[in-house]
This record gives sequence, structure tokens and C-alpha cells, in this order.
Amino acid sequence: MRLNSFSFRVRYGETDQMGVVYHGNYAQYLEMGRLEWLRALGVTYKSMEENGIMLPVISLQINYKKSALYDDLLTVETTIKKSPLVKIEFEYRIFNEAKELLTEANTVLAFIDMKTGKPIKCPDYILEKLVF
Repeated sequence: MRLNSFSFRVRYGETDQMGVVYHGNYAQYLEMGRLEWLRALGVTYKSMEENGIMLPVISLQINYKKSALYDDLLTVETTIKKSPLVKIEFEYRIFNEAKELLTEANTVLAFIDMKTGKPIKCPDYILEKLVF
């Protein structure tokens, strides 16, 4: 599985007084996209951490095209384009209900051994579930 999408509604607390989503909240939306992408594979951050692996973000790029607004129903599409090695790279597109592209983004995360703090290769139980 390379693409996963999920939808959620923008909450009031995520916006400014004009009803526009604060730019910093998009990083959380991307994290939600990653979590749902992994969950669709049958993997959770919690289970990875229980197995001694963490996935810190090492790169984040966001390109804002149009504002998301209070009460908008947003859809986050999360994709990976290549098989992960020591790093996993996600691409995202966020749309509103009218299917207008609001945001494009990219994150790179590293698989880190929690005991040593050193990078490790992507676990086989994730690689086995990916189709390329």
C-alpha cells in the first residue's frame, strides 16, 4: 500500500480570529496522515516504540496553496513513492470538501534504535507489507 487518505473536520481552536487554520497546525495534520498510513498497514507508532524503534522527523517541507478554514472537512492523502531503507519519505496533499488542493508537503523520518540512538534499517514487518 502506497496511498492512504483520511478526512477530519477543522476545529475552532486550530484557527485564528478570521477562521483560518494556523500554519503550525499543518505539521500535526501531516503527523495524523502518517499515523493513519501506518495504521492501514497494521502498524502503530506505539507498537514500534514497544519494539524499541522511534521515527523522528528529520525534514519537513510545506507548500501552502490555499487556506483551510474553520469547520472545513479536510482530506489528507499520504503517499510513499519508494521503499524505505534507514529513512522513510512521505508526501502529502491536503484537500477541502470542494476538492481544492490546499497544501502539498513532504517529510522524511529516520528509523532510530531507542537503546543506542543510532539509525537502523526499516523493520522487515513494515517492508513485507509494502508493494512496489
